[in-house]
Amino acid sequence: MAAMVPTIEWTDRAVRILDQTLLPHTVVYRDCTDYRMVARAIRELAIRGAPAIGVAAAMGAALGARQIQSRDRADFLEQFHRICDEIRTARPTAVNLFWALDRVELAAKQSRAASTDALKEELIALGTLMLDEDVALNRQLGKAGAHLIPDQASILTHCNTGSLATGGYGTALGVIRAAVEAGKKVHVFVDETRPILQGARLTAWELLQDQIPCTLITDSMAGSLMRRGKVDLCIVGADRIAANGDTANKIGTYTVAVLAKAHTLPFYVAAPMSTIDFTLASGESIPIEERDPEEVTSMPVQGGGGVSGRVATAPKGVPAYNPAFDVTPAGLIRAVITERGAVPPGELETLRLR
Repeated sequence: MAAMVPTIEWTDRAVRILDQTLLPHTVVYRDCTDYRMVARAIRELAIRGAPAIGVAAAMGAALGARQIQSRDRADFLEQFHRICDEIRTARPTAVNLFWALDRVELAAKQSRAASTDALKEELIALGTLMLDEDVALNRQLGKAGAHLIPDQASILTHCNTGSLATGGYGTALGVIRAAVEAGKKVHVFVDETRPILQGARLTAWELLQDQIPCTLITDSMAGSLMRRGKVDLCIVGADRIAANGDTANKIGTYTVAVLAKAHTLPFYVAAPMSTIDFTLASGESIPIEERDPEEVTSMPVQGGGGVSGRVATAPKGVPAYNPAFDVTPAGLIRAVITERGAVPPGELETLRLR
């Protein structure tokens, strides 16, 4: 397989983020020298995908910590808390964002560093550690789910769940990668994923980079392909999974799950343990982000190495609804695949003991 393009990394002076809004035509990195630039990159979808957002949040917090001038420990922690709270507002649905910030805040409070300068270095080290951990966990997750992919399988996926959505390797796409690395032949149908087209722009690009056979389809084609026997299974990622297995993922995921159920096809969710929110009893409590209606009524035009404007795809002034996610009930999910193994959604609690 081709080497994966880095999604995010820490440099001496910045958090370097691959700007995914410009893919697949242009590969450009944003050097975020201020934590607010990291938060903006998350908000603007320059970096997206729950695990990748978590890593970005941790690194952004470390960047903010480095900018705190106070040498008083209590004052430092108070300022650091405000920075983390500001980053928390970037996006509401992906629980990894909040998990990562809770982790770095706890580390800061429990640190025995001799000075605030030493504490800053610890937080930077933790951010890079979380990146490395994410890649390792994704590889474990991939191996845990690879056995669910039959040889010669035709797989349908929705949105982007590869190295671009994570620190590297991927979740649902990581399972597919692991199956291919195990010698299995697969073909992937890629939902375009309206309105931001993460499937068309990102997943198709990643699969081509890895030379994994794939076919791009519009979201509305999925049911027809299933009816014609062209799909063997579906696998998607997640932005937040409730304790009962209800799963929030990119808008359109619920539709795929309903179609899979109607055609008696396995529907799998792949996500790290950090995406499971055991504090929420069900998906009814998962906050759903609503984005600018313009994403539905127009499309970006790329030119000159960037987005040069938007072209209207709907009549001017028509109202549009743009929830970024939907919730798939646990009853439609065959299994949730994590780095600790694959279990039916009703057995998520058992993963805590592994």
